Order: sequence, then structure tokens, then C-alpha cells
Amino acid sequence: MPTLTYPNWRNVPANTWRWPNFSAAEIACRGTGALKINTEAMDKLQALRDRLGKPLIIRSAYRSPEHNRAVGGAPASKHLQGTAFDIAMANHDPAAFEAAARAVGFLGFGYYPRSGFMHIDLGPARSWGDPFPARAVPFAPELPPAREVLSESRTLRGGGAAGVATVGAAGVEVLQDVLAETQSTIQPLVPYLDTLRWVLIAIALIGIAVTIHARLDDWKRGQR
Repeated sequence: MPTLTYPNWRNVPANTWRWPNFSAAEIACRGTGALKINTEAMDKLQALRDRLGKPLIIRSAYRSPEHNRAVGGAPASKHLQGTAFDIAMANHDPAAFEAAARAVGFLGFGYYPRSGFMHIDLGPARSWGDPFPARAVPFAPELPPAREVLSESRTLRGGGAAGVATVGAAGVEVLQDVLAETQSTIQPLVPYLDTLRWVLIAIALIGIAVTIHARLDDWKRGQR
């Protein structure tokens, strides 16, 4: 199986990349930006994307040895060979996804329902982890937009923070939509996603604090 290695994903010649629904940055190591392309694995990944007809959100693909150690990966992880992918299940029915992955030739499966992704690799055939629970509907449930929930709060409507909180919540949603719908436009940011993740966590914690305060105050007012 041909394997190509690059010290940085930006070094991949554009005319040699033959997987239209993926970019080199998506497959590269999240820690170092290095890239190892296993063409058989990539061909199967593209076949899976074609079969499902919807985006595959890649949590992790190739990992450099140092990054694999940093994230606690197995010493002989298939990610080191570029033959493994961790795919988010937010926009997929896990059962249908697994069936399609097996059909195109993936043999190794790891289930991570708490983290919301499934590991797939070229094999050997094996599986591990807890199975995904059956869903009433194929996809993850959609929550009411945060800006609509916050806008109904009497506390926020009555305080000067109403506009800021609602606009802030809307801004987070817009950012999430942009990240989901325009992945290819943010690929240069991939090596910095760890830092971005902490920024988003901080924003989320602030939003949670504001929401809890608003709900508690609403409840107290309801008791008066």
C-alpha cells in the first residue's frame, strides 16, 4: 500500500491530491502539521464519503509519534500509520455509518459514544468500546437556539445584559454553523485548533454561567 510522508501538509502538491471531499489539513497531525498519506486508507475514506453522501467530520487522522504520546494514544496506534480515522457521529446514524464503513473495507472499529465519535481503520478485524445507544431518531437531537432561549428570560429582558447575552449566544451559534458548513475554508487553522478549543470552552462556560443565573432568577421571581 503506497504511503507518502510530508513534514507539513502545506508541502503536498495540489495536483497529487485526489480525494475531493477532504483536504490535506484535515488528515494531517493536529499537533505537528506533519502528514502521512496511506493511499488505500484515503481511497476507502473517500468511498465511504461517497456512499453516505454527507460530510465526514474528522476528529483525528494521522498522528505523529510525539502527538500520539501527548494525547495518550496506543503505542502501536493505527493513526501512526495513517490508516485510522476518528469520525464524529453528530451528523450520522452510528449503525448506518458502521455498516457503510464495513462495506467499503474498514475492519477495525472503536466506539466512543461519550465523546461522540467512532474510530475506523484498515484492520486487523476487531472492535472495542461501548456500543452507541439506539437513537429515537438517526441523528443527535437538536437543541433550541441559545439566543431564543435566552431572549425569553425575564431576568435578561429586564437587565442591561439582555442584548449582550443574546447577541453573544447568537455569535457562538453562527461560529458553530460556519465551522460545520465551511470546513475547507478554515483548514489553515487546523494546527491551532487546540488553542481555539480552549477559547470556545471559555466562551461556553461564560454562557452557561449567564444562563444558570437567568434561570435561577426566573425561578425566584416565580416564587414571589
